[in-house]
Amino acid sequence: MSLDPARVLDLDTLLDDPDTRIVVCCGSGGVGKTTTAAALGLRAAERGRKVVVLTIDPARRLAQSMGIDSLDNVPRRVKGIDDSAGGELHAMMLDMKRTFDEIVEAHADGERAAVILNNPFYQSLSAGFAGTQEYMAMEKLGQLRARDEWDLIVVDTPPSRSALDFLDAPKRLGSFLDGRLIRLLTAPAKLGGRAGMKFLNVGMSMMTGTLGKLLGGQLLKDVQTFVAAMDTTFGGFRTRADATYKLLQAPGTAFLVVAAPERDALREAAYFVERLAAEDMPFAGLVVNRVHGSSAAHLSAERALAAAENLDAEAAEDLESTAVENLDDARIVDQEGGKAGLRNSPDTYGSSESPASETSAPDGSEGPAGSDGSDEGSPAATDSTDATDRTDAPTDTPPHGHRTVEQLTAGLLRLHAERMQLLSREQRTRDRFAALHPEVAVAEVAALPGDVHDLAGLRDIGDRLAANRPELPETDA
Repeated sequence: MSLDPARVLDLDTLLDDPDTRIVVCCGSGGVGKTTTAAALGLRAAERGRKVVVLTIDPARRLAQSMGIDSLDNVPRRVKGIDDSAGGELHAMMLDMKRTFDEIVEAHADGERAAVILNNPFYQSLSAGFAGTQEYMAMEKLGQLRARDEWDLIVVDTPPSRSALDFLDAPKRLGSFLDGRLIRLLTAPAKLGGRAGMKFLNVGMSMMTGTLGKLLGGQLLKDVQTFVAAMDTTFGGFRTRADATYKLLQAPGTAFLVVAAPERDALREAAYFVERLAAEDMPFAGLVVNRVHGSSAAHLSAERALAAAENLDAEAAEDLESTAVENLDDARIVDQEGGKAGLRNSPDTYGSSESPASETSAPDGSEGPAGSDGSDEGSPAATDSTDATDRTDAPTDTPPHGHRTVEQLTAGLLRLHAERMQLLSREQRTRDRFAALHPEVAVAEVAALPGDVHDLAGLRDIGDRLAANRPELPETDA
């Protein structure tokens, strides 16, 4: 099934548009967001734009595919691209803690920055608190955009259980850090002295007693010191998260939802499409990776399975027929007359004369059998003749050639049937998504035989994305 032309996603137009400044590749984990982001960045750069790709993928496949030993929090120039159009490609990998440190250092004087950076609660928060990675990804995006150094920023969103985490987590973290609990915990530090402690003891005696047992008094003090220092440095986290959120809603940003042709992945994609619409986010379209195809799509799964069963039946009949023929062969089972029977006769054994010596010569006299001097009746002659007979006789091994070919063909037909069944499931899944969201433009990319690990592979993915060459089958089953 080919795509309706009205629904085909034109990625080259999106990448070439100078007003497009940010492309966000989002989706659930394991659907190829990193590869898609890198391929789009490479294609845009080779078409003349100055691009930076920001990845948050901990597997670091992006660095390997771009020929960079390692990525860090600083954009690195990618070598080996076609820069004849004047474009450049840079790549970087989010360092969550380093990005948080940069925020502190940029907005605080040296003394206050040192207090914050050395605070134990801050160190735990910046190293892996829930939502911090998503929050820092948006912070880094804001930093890159503010520098106005690149024509296009391509963002590979953090891998997560749900695609919605990229939008939700920053607000959740900001709400937590600006929430009532943190404000109450920082009240003693803001009020100061005994008045503050009295307020805390009267209003929160039960809660702080429990928190003190669970977390310890030192942690509460660390939280108080951290939040007080951050507030006086550059205001609340929620304000900063909201500012970056508005950047994502601004003209010039385009969201691409990336999915695989699987039920769960496309369900996540449908949720994200609806959420983007609800949040007024600029949505460009859907990229479906790893779409399977077949060059023999005219052969349906049902016909392939039926042919495989017929071949198996023919192979079984051939084997049975061969076995019967071997049992009926007279040269092996019924040794009538001939030297083999004489040789095996019990009368022969124990005699010093050959059986042939008892036969009369043509002239009636007894003598050697043959005038040419050859002793055809001798044991040597008999063994020689028997050897010839054994050579001419068929062996017990049935001819396996046809049976092997038939079984191999049947196996290949079953593999094809499994592939066609997979294609049918994927097509039904995509059709359900299209029925729910007929307005969504789609680009599909064929499943590749191996992983993408170099610029050539990324370039091929980019070509497929832009030309929308999924190599989909024309299913007739």
